[in-house]
Amino acid sequence: MSDRTETATLREFNRTWTQRVGVLEESFLGTGRPLNVARLLFEIGPDGAGVRELRDRLDLDSGYLTRLLRRLTDDGLVELRPDPADRRRRLATLTPAGRASWRELDERSEELAARLVAPLTPRQRGRLIEALATANLLVRAATTALREVGPDDPVAREAAGRYFAELDRRFPGGFDPGVPDHEGRFLVATSAGRPVAYGGVRPLPDGSAEIKRMWVDDAWRGAGLGSRMLRELEALAVRRGHGRVVLDTNRTLVEAIAMYERAGYSPVERYNDNPYAQAWFAKVLT
Repeated sequence: MSDRTETATLREFNRTWTQRVGVLEESFLGTGRPLNVARLLFEIGPDGAGVRELRDRLDLDSGYLTRLLRRLTDDGLVELRPDPADRRRRLATLTPAGRASWRELDERSEELAARLVAPLTPRQRGRLIEALATANLLVRAATTALREVGPDDPVAREAAGRYFAELDRRFPGGFDPGVPDHEGRFLVATSAGRPVAYGGVRPLPDGSAEIKRMWVDDAWRGAGLGSRMLRELEALAVRRGHGRVVLDTNRTLVEAIAMYERAGYSPVERYNDNPYAQAWFAKVLT
């Protein structure tokens, strides 16, 4: 399938979907508010949300988000107040009128979804749900931004903690990171402000670079995010002047080993004293 065919299919689906769910209407689902304002109201939800969290979750410009919040506050649906835990941050919470509007929006969205699938047979609904779940995962993985961070970045620390916790669950004898080595530079992919993939590159004395702490959130596996992270780490190694990369892994991580082999890594002799490593790989970068 050509790139043009792929984009044509995606664009056709976008046109169909936006028309069917009322995105083009000035009053989304008859609420009297356009989609962007209604979506922000929905994301704040009954539990409220931090303004920074909303910006990260919806990937909105700070000024644009401020204007949307102003409309909701002017309508008496949202209140903004300092976060008791950090006075520098602001929290958005729904007023009683806002909670009523949120419930109305939730009910109308549910009714629309039910109407859309009502003409389908149970088998067709199953196919649709499976296809949409796959599409949702793949589109999110493709559009998730990767950024370079230092090891002390809060998101990097969270990702490393989750990586160590997974190794502890999966290794037969558990995993003790000891005092983690923070040398090198790291890439992190985030979604809604939370890390979903992580990895780093550090230099070795022989001039090679070592790829370390490759991790992908369980819910995001199968969407190619791990392979994308690996390619970006290789590119980072090249930018830092390395022509060869190495890595080690444990044989219980069979998915990772399969990914490395698909990416052109070849087995090599042990090059370090990592007590948890059972397999070592290398790749010459071009």
